[in-house]
Amino acid sequence: MKRIFQACGWLFLWAICLLPARAEQILIAPELWDHPRSARSVLEQTAIREAIRQHLELPGSRIVIHHGYGQTPLLQAEELRAWLMTLAVDAARITLLNDVKPNEALKIEVVK
Repeated sequence: MKRIFQACGWLFLWAICLLPARAEQILIAPELWDHPRSARSVLEQTAIREAIRQHLELPGSRIVIHHGYGQTPLLQAEELRAWLMTLAVDAARITLLNDVKPNEALKIEVVK
């Protein structure tokens, strides 16, 4: 019985090692939405610039935009996705995920 628990423990550790590493979620400044946007103003956002840099450095990576429930957060996430595509990020590598609490800002994450 002891060997079975040891084997299960090693199997569990091995399975955890196979899980994809979670990258850091970078907060998008809410001030981005306070005025009309351009490619320049979007790229001036440190979080967005950093996410694009990480994405380009990691071949095969994906960008996940975390947003809250409701029309406004979804529209902001869709707009950010469009700006990322304008800035040469492949649309197939951008995912929207509605997992942010209400009244929290968008977050962007690069995952391998």
